[in-house]
Parts: sequence; C-alpha cells; structure tokens
Amino acid sequence: MERQRTFGQYKLIDLAIFAVLTCVFEYLILKAASTWFSDQLYYVSLAAIMTAIVYMRWGAWGGIHAVLAGFVYCLVLGGSGDEYIIFCVGNLFSLLSLILLFRVGKEKVRTSKLLSLAFPLLVQLLMHGGRALTALLLGTPAAGVADYFLEDSLSYVFTLVIAWIVRRLDGVYEDQKHYLLRLNAEKEKKEVKNES
Repeated sequence: MERQRTFGQYKLIDLAIFAVLTCVFEYLILKAASTWFSDQLYYVSLAAIMTAIVYMRWGAWGGIHAVLAGFVYCLVLGGSGDEYIIFCVGNLFSLLSLILLFRVGKEKVRTSKLLSLAFPLLVQLLMHGGRALTALLLGTPAAGVADYFLEDSLSYVFTLVIAWIVRRLDGVYEDQKHYLLRLNAEKEKKEVKNES
C-alpha cells in the first residue's frame, strides 16, 4: 500500500517547487535582459505573480519567495549591498496584500474576476512601493526613487496576463487546504455515486 504524504510534507514540497520556479524564472528573464536586451530601459519580472500565487496558496509563506526574487535580481545584475537590501526588504512590503486576502477571503478573491486580477497587481505595486521606500531610507535621492516603479513597469502587463491564465487552472490559484478538501469531497461524492 502506498504511503500518503502528510499535509505538512505536501506544503513543504509545494513551497520548495515554487521557490525553485521563482528563482529559475527570474534568473532566465534577467539573464536574457542583461545579455540580449541590455540597451533596453525596461525589464520584465515574474516576482509579483509568483509571490501572489504562493500568497494565495499558503499565505505569508510567500514572503520567502518575494525575498528570493529580490536576491536573484541583485545576484544576476551584480547589485550592491544596498540594492540587496532594497530589493529583498522592499519586496517584503507585498506582505501587506495579505490584508486583502484575509479581509475579503481567499476564495472570494480567487473566484472574483476583478479581485483575482487586482490582487497580483497589488502585490506588484507594494513591491515597487517597498523598494522605493527602502531606497529612500537608505539615502537614495527622491528623484531616483521613481526608477523603482518605471524600470519594471512592463511587469504589470505580464502579471495581469499570467494571473488571467492561472486563475483558470484548477487548484493553482487557490488556498491549498481548500483545494485538497474540495478534491476529497469530489472524490467521496464520486465514490458514493459509483456505489449506488
């Protein structure tokens, strides 16, 4: 008989998979941007959408993924010590988006067409705002703070498109406890139907 995983093991594996995906996607995108498109003013990041998905699945654990994305950004582009702080700490401001998830409810955010798309954009905006505020606190002139919003502005479009796609995939953009309970209920319902 096959041994089933515990919920804790499932959670750990899922968080690890999303951590690896976040790091790999950020690395590849930034490496391509710095190698092939180095003359471009803008770049694209999947940090916000990956973090938003993990927030939806596991709550505050997504903060780990926000920090990882900031770390990979600085690692690939050769960031200074201050930039590591700006991107890693700044991305953690996205934890404030959890207020929406807990006030409104994850399920309502997931099933609402507007909220399911607005939530990842809020995560993105909070990351940018967090970077800008952290940069100001570290002494960056106010004129240079706008760059933290502008250089990554194309990411809003990509975040929106990917959110639109993943909200349609069963279980991807859903609280995992809710998802597993829903799957179990559907399985039991099917078994009862087959027995009758």
